[in-house]
Amino acid sequence: MQKVLITGGAGFIGSHLAAAIVERGCEVTILDNLSTGKLENMASFREKIRFVEGSITDADVVADCCKGIDTVFHEAALASVPRSVDDPFTSNLHNIDGTLNVLIGARDAGVKRLVYAASSSAYGDSETLPKREDMPYAPMSPYAVQKYVGELYLKVFADLYGLSTIGLRYFNIFGPRQDPASQYAAVIPIFITKLLAGEAPTINGDGSYSRDFTYIDNVVHANILAAEAPDPGGVTVNMACGDRFSLNELYECIQDCADKHLEPNYGPARAGDVPHSLADIGLAREVIGYEPLIDFKTGLAKTVAWYMDQEARV
Repeated sequence: MQKVLITGGAGFIGSHLAAAIVERGCEVTILDNLSTGKLENMASFREKIRFVEGSITDADVVADCCKGIDTVFHEAALASVPRSVDDPFTSNLHNIDGTLNVLIGARDAGVKRLVYAASSSAYGDSETLPKREDMPYAPMSPYAVQKYVGELYLKVFADLYGLSTIGLRYFNIFGPRQDPASQYAAVIPIFITKLLAGEAPTINGDGSYSRDFTYIDNVVHANILAAEAPDPGGVTVNMACGDRFSLNELYECIQDCADKHLEPNYGPARAGDVPHSLADIGLAREVIGYEPLIDFKTGLAKTVAWYMDQEARV
């Protein structure tokens, strides 16, 4: 893994991954159209990488970025269930067409390994917990369908073309630099920034919905393991901590970390949201040797501290 391409490397997950890859002394190219990514996310390593402002929907740009690359980390996506419900066409263009462009570019350039950011949303509303990779899939949103199609393409490109691929099925990733400003923002940065501003956040539903919240350092760790493991043959594995917390429990923990307490508001559940999510990480242990580095509460404390520091700087 000497020459690396990270699509979506200016985004939340991609920039954390890029920082770790740069620290390993690799030659890094980042492809990002900055629709959701930010230049400031790359500030600490901007001078050490090649940055290409462009979209994965542009096959020619993708092909050029793949030339001479050993490993591709495909993190770029329009990563939001509500966004896909509002605009399934645009999310399909990026999440399916764009992923296909990346796979073709990697295949044609002779890339040695492609690691794909898949999504736990593929499981849908199954009553069985924990979620295992051999379970039937039941996507409940266009985004979930699109990310699952990417997994299918991964397997086909591995079997048909010999491209070494692996998918990491992300479960509710959180950490510093996650953007709370977007209307499609994840729940943790919204809760934290609202609370720090003295505003009561709104919990969708009754707060009983639960998630396997996964701190960003675990994701970076898993991606590097996936890039260096023996050829996984197009398999997709869960990427999480194997534990779950309800939205009510999450908000209580955030209040404790921030030492601020406000009663939350409650609103209707969001369309397409899955009530409960919990990962079985046994296959990830087997295939790439993954073990979580940081548990939920430790990661949440680190995340709240980061947002408090950002607030103090303003």
